[in-house]
Formats: sequence, C-alpha cells, structure tokens
Amino acid sequence: MTLRRSAATVLAASAVLCATATTTVATTTTAAVAAPSPTPIVPSGLYGEKDPTYDGVWRQSLALLAQDTVGVKPAAKAVNWLVGQQCDSGGFPSFRADAAEPCTSKTMMDSNATAAAVQALKALGGQDAAVKKGVSWLKSVQNQDGGWSYNPGGASDSNSTSIVIGALAAAGEKPAEVKSQEGKSPYDALVTFSIPCDAKTGGGAFAYQPDKSGKLAPNADATAAGVLGGLGQGLDAKGKKGGEKPGQKPVKCAKGKLAPPQAAANGATYLTGVLAKTGHLDTAPMPGAEDAKPQPDFGNTADAVVALAAQGGAEQAKKPLEWLEENSAAWAKENGPAAYAQLVLAANATGTDPKSFGGADLVKALNATGPAPEAAESADEEKKDSDDGGAFGTWWIVAVIFIASVGAGILFSGRKKKNQQL
Repeated sequence: MTLRRSAATVLAASAVLCATATTTVATTTTAAVAAPSPTPIVPSGLYGEKDPTYDGVWRQSLALLAQDTVGVKPAAKAVNWLVGQQCDSGGFPSFRADAAEPCTSKTMMDSNATAAAVQALKALGGQDAAVKKGVSWLKSVQNQDGGWSYNPGGASDSNSTSIVIGALAAAGEKPAEVKSQEGKSPYDALVTFSIPCDAKTGGGAFAYQPDKSGKLAPNADATAAGVLGGLGQGLDAKGKKGGEKPGQKPVKCAKGKLAPPQAAANGATYLTGVLAKTGHLDTAPMPGAEDAKPQPDFGNTADAVVALAAQGGAEQAKKPLEWLEENSAAWAKENGPAAYAQLVLAANATGTDPKSFGGADLVKALNATGPAPEAAESADEEKKDSDDGGAFGTWWIVAVIFIASVGAGILFSGRKKKNQQL
C-alpha cells in the first residue's frame, strides 16, 4: 500500500480527478491539492517526524491499528490528533495542518485515509461517533459502479475499493449490501479489476485501473489489496487457520465469472508465483535514478504477507515473511511509523512475534516514533510505585517486627515478674 501514500501518487490521483470529473457519484466533492508546507511542523500527537502533508492520517491510522493488534494502548493525544483530522462531513483529508480551522471546498478528501482511520478508531473503541461519520461519508462518495476512487470524483480503483470494503466490514456493515444508486456493490466493482486467468500476462492479478483502452495490467500492490477486499478483510487481517500445508502447491487460477472470494484466491496465486523466486516484490526505479534496476519493495511485500496469510494461512506467506525478517530493518528505520506498522501487521497476520522479528522489537520501535503509549506509562508508574512501595514496605516490616519484639519483651517481663510474685 506504499504506492498509494507517495506524494507522486496523490498528485497523480488529483490529475485523474480533474480528468474524470464527469464520473457520476452519489455525492461528488471536487477540490484542489494543497501545496506542501515548506517548513512542516509535526504535531506532538502525530507519529513520525517527516512531512505529514501527504500521509499524516494514513501513518497515524496504521500506527494505532498496529499497536492495537499487540495490546498497546496509545496515548490519548495520539488518538485525539487523528479524530481531530476528521472534517464535519465525516471524511478525512491526508493531513490538515490546522485542525481548528473548518474544512472547506478546497480540502481534498481522501478515501484511503478515511477508510484507514475508520479501521483504527473502530479497533481502539470509544470513537463510535467518528466511525459512524466516516462510514457515512464513504457511502456518500461511492461511485455508481460500486467502487471508490482515491479522491471523490475520480474513476474507481481496486486499492481504494478494497480498503473501503475493509473499513465497512470493520464498522459492522455488510459491504455486499452497500450499493450505489445503480444497485452496484463494492464487490461488483472489485471483480472488474481481476485479470482473467488466460491473459497473456498477469492472469489472476488485480489491476489498479484499466488503461485508456480498457486493458488491465497486473499490479502487485493492487493485488495484495484486492485479495483482502475480496475476502472482506481489513488491514489487520489475521491468517486463516488450517490453511495450506507445508509443500502444498498453490491453487490454480480459476476461470470464468468470479465471486469475490475466488478473485481473492486468484490474486493470492498470482502473488505466490511472483514471490516464488526472490521472496519479495519489486518496484520500478524512479525516473532519472542512476540504478535502472527494479528495487525491492518492502511495503508491498509486507502487504502481500498479510494478503497471503488471510487467504491461505501463515505457511503460504512464509517465504516473503522470512525475507522481511532478514532484510527490512534499515527500510523500517528510514521510513518510520507506517513501515513499522506494516511489519507489525504482517507479523500479526502470520502469528509471528513482533517483539522478535528478525532480531528486532517492532513494537518498541513503533512506540518510539510517537507519544509514549498509555499502557507503557502506566507500567512505568506501577513500577515506580512498586519500587517506592517496596522500600517503604521493607521499613514498615522492620518497624512492625521491632514493635512486636518490644511488645513481646514487655509481655514476657510482666509474666516473669508475676510468676516470681506467686
């Protein structure tokens, strides 16, 4: 899902918005892209130190969701910061520098950020009003084909549609029953991005969107998202129990008209094949880069682990998971909270201990990128109280023993004196 969070992607999505403003949606909101702050000030409640213009809500949501999967209670100000980013309409932009100012028609709403925030806030609990508003906004900007675009007004894409499905499911909705005015559900849109098994390339994969000619090109990031969407799962999906046995061959790509779960199975088969050689997914080099070779894509590989585990169990995700354990440390350190969160979610999906992930404690590293979690603060306070209480308790015990011994001496002396008198 790293593809969707880059600045280049947001700008590209904005270009699509302008080019496809005629797309019919239930409620259309058009807006302009806010220019990134030249000297960004990172709020104290936000995770990470880098410019949050394009990914503030996204990385915060992933961090809080990942913490929830390991039982960490985040700081109240971290949760409050995320809630404060929500507009009155219920939607979330990628980032609002001044949450005290009301959202306007120029505030660019982000379906991905909103869906991620809904999932995180629902998991944390106690934020029903924000979750309800977020879901309501998502429903209001559903495209007539049943799907969603990155920003309202654009054509549906598989990534956005999938993450919204996850948000709807997390909030207790039935995605299949969330329909557009033309009676189309999210699943109706999602299966249109699944590439037929008999295609020359990419059979079983999901495409991000069809190109101008209507052709579908395989996209690993979209495929990982599509698998989760087809299964009705969210970002914190857990692996299937009793899944694929060691050595079992992946299921072949199924042809014909596909139900969402079968499209998900096809996507998982495609990912398994791509990962078979190296254990990781690749990303094309940036334009003008000195090294023209594809580079390992850590974020999408982590997403693929979650998708494969959700589809077929931990065994199916074993190879890419092992690759991440061996190679992801430097990437996570460089990219901060969202990266650590993706790895925690990959560990969660496969039943792996995130506190011992290739020798690294992902939970500790994630916690360090933001305000200290409340659970950790409570533990520190309890330890301090215990230490203080221990010292006090020791002196109290000594005092009690001393008083008791003195009392016993007096009692013994009195009894002796009495006996002598007798």
